[in-house]
This record gives sequence, structure tokens and C-alpha cells, in this order.
Amino acid sequence: MEIIRLLLLAVALAAVVCLPLLIALVICADEVLDRVTCGYTEWRDRRRERLLIAQLDQAVDADEFASRVDLDALDRADRRPLEQIAADLRCLRRARVGGEGPAVVWHSSVLDAYDERLRHACRALGLTEHLAELTGMDRELERVRVEGELDAAGLRLPATRPGQRERHP
Repeated sequence: MEIIRLLLLAVALAAVVCLPLLIALVICADEVLDRVTCGYTEWRDRRRERLLIAQLDQAVDADEFASRVDLDALDRADRRPLEQIAADLRCLRRARVGGEGPAVVWHSSVLDAYDERLRHACRALGLTEHLAELTGMDRELERVRVEGELDAAGLRLPATRPGQRERHP
């Protein structure tokens, strides 16, 4: 009987000591629940971002791509900025596709200038191209391949993706 009284006294003492804690927990339950929920959401978002970055690294193989870029070539003073090369490519592509001039010489000049800008862009991004060595249909196919490589590297040219049509202002 003495043990039961001792246990009852211990439970009563614990209840008196824990009562303020229980009251505070009831009053602040919404804030505690909010903090737990926000913490879980932040953890889940960080985990998703880490998984996405790992998937992108695996898909792109960024280390292999970065090893192909010649960093010394990027520091040269005579190097044209990639943005300017991309703007030239877009302008020349419109002229090449649009056929604004009827002369064959003019059209071949535009193609030569377009190919030269493609070579510059490939050099800046560390991509291989063989436009200078090819002629005729082989050169056309190489031009399409290089445009696809540039698109895959992030240099978006008009009408280089399937199903996309070029817009004229």
C-alpha cells in the first residue's frame, strides 16, 4: 500500500511540474506544428534540388564538357564575345533562310559568313566542326549537325529545334 501511495505522489508531482509545459504546448501548438511543417518542407526542397543537380550533372557530363573548353582562348583580347557571335548567327540565319537577295553570289556570301560564325561559336564552346573541309550536301549536313550541337550546348538559334518556326517582325 505504501508503494501505491508513493507512485501516486510521484505522478501528482510530475503532473504539477509538467502542467505549465502542457499548457504552453497547447497554446503554442499551431506555431510548433508550423515550424515542424516548414522544416520538413525545406528539407524536402533541398533534397529535390540535390537530386535534380545530380541528374543534370549525370545527363550533361559537365566535367567532360568543361575540359574541352580552352580557357586561355577565352582571355584573348581579340576574341569576340559569344553573345555577339550568337547575334550575328541569328541575323545571318534570317538572311539565309529568308532569301532576301536574289543573287546567287549574295546567297553564297551569306552562307560563307554564316559558316564562319558557326566556326567561331564552336571554337568558343569547344565543339568540333568540319565546315571548312566539306562542300555541297556534306557541308549542309555538317551545318545542321553543328547547329544541333550549338543548341545542345545552350546557344539557341531560331528554327533549330524540331517543330519550331522562325518569326519575322
